[in-house]
Amino acid sequence: MVRGFQYRFYPTRAQKAVLAKTFGCARYVYNWALNLRSTAWRERQERIGYSRTSAALTELKRLPETAWFNEVSSVPVQQSLRHLQTAFVNFRQNGAEYPSFKKRGNRQSAEFTRSGFQWDGNTLTVAKIGKLAIRWSRRFSMHPSAVDLSRTPAGRYYVSFRVDEPLDPMPAAEGAIGIDLGLTCFAALSDGSKHEAPRPLRRKMAQLKRAQKALSRKRKGSKNRNKARIRVAKIHQKITDVRRDFLHNLSTRLVRENQTIAVEDLNVRGMMTNHSLAGAVGDSGWGEFVRQLQYKCEWHGRTFVHIDRWCPSSKTCSACGAVVDSLPLDVRAWTCPECGVEHDRDINAARNILAAGLAVIACGGDVRPERRSRRKGSRRRSTNRLVACA
Repeated sequence: MVRGFQYRFYPTRAQKAVLAKTFGCARYVYNWALNLRSTAWRERQERIGYSRTSAALTELKRLPETAWFNEVSSVPVQQSLRHLQTAFVNFRQNGAEYPSFKKRGNRQSAEFTRSGFQWDGNTLTVAKIGKLAIRWSRRFSMHPSAVDLSRTPAGRYYVSFRVDEPLDPMPAAEGAIGIDLGLTCFAALSDGSKHEAPRPLRRKMAQLKRAQKALSRKRKGSKNRNKARIRVAKIHQKITDVRRDFLHNLSTRLVRENQTIAVEDLNVRGMMTNHSLAGAVGDSGWGEFVRQLQYKCEWHGRTFVHIDRWCPSSKTCSACGAVVDSLPLDVRAWTCPECGVEHDRDINAARNILAAGLAVIACGGDVRPERRSRRKGSRRRSTNRLVACA
């Protein structure tokens, strides 16, 4: 299994200068090749692939005005063309967006294959950069196939190792859990527990506003503007760190304690288009949480189930299966009109998600509500039942 191990490293002043040149050359080649391919298609309806851009790059390096390419390793420069080719393949075949130009103020990265670094199991030496002072937090046993050096807008340096190594699954667990994601409560579990999100963006919003206002007053291109930009980037970095730590801790705990995990398939991208909800939805990190649950379940031999988003998990009584006609969002607790059981809205939804997930595992297919016809003039009473399989 191909896994990634990321660590923070602390370059010297001389290494920072070489890294800046390496990032700049990789970014320049990516933008240059993207402009070359886009212009060829726009003007002549001609597609240019990786081989032609590679040959053009060779000619570009021979020019006197581009002699600065010799100051950095050629490996990350060549890898930029491969990354661009991958971006075009994803655009044409996988529905991704059209490749965009890279900017200096965003995250910078450079990838080194095996010909561009040396690894002896303890130290990493990169071509033209030298030995890196890495802050080790965990170790891996296999030789890395690629190394990625990156710098965040906040000024942090990271090294990522791509390693193909076997992964031992966790011991089998007895539990099964259903998870209902929400804004009022981040995750309500079918066992009755709730987990509140830290909401780091909302907590840092006042500080972020002041920093962004100070940034907007600085003259473009000045050193003070760059200092203000770094202050804003550091606040965003802290927000990301808090959110990522919470999501990793919760997802790892759920995967360790449960053999089966069922989650509702939410349309996060669609909800992000709603300006009233976008800030809260983005701050919660639903999409990243589900992604972590899914790949961790694959790693450790767990069963992960996506439930149909149209399944009425909140409106269905987990005790008798009756479905109420309507349940406004401001109603956080309700009583079933059929059996009289009182429900917490989120926990009841989590229990229904778990039941639907177990039914999908047993029978396969989607879980959708079965609608029963009513006669005209009869008293409106919900008689729907959640049907997972016939």
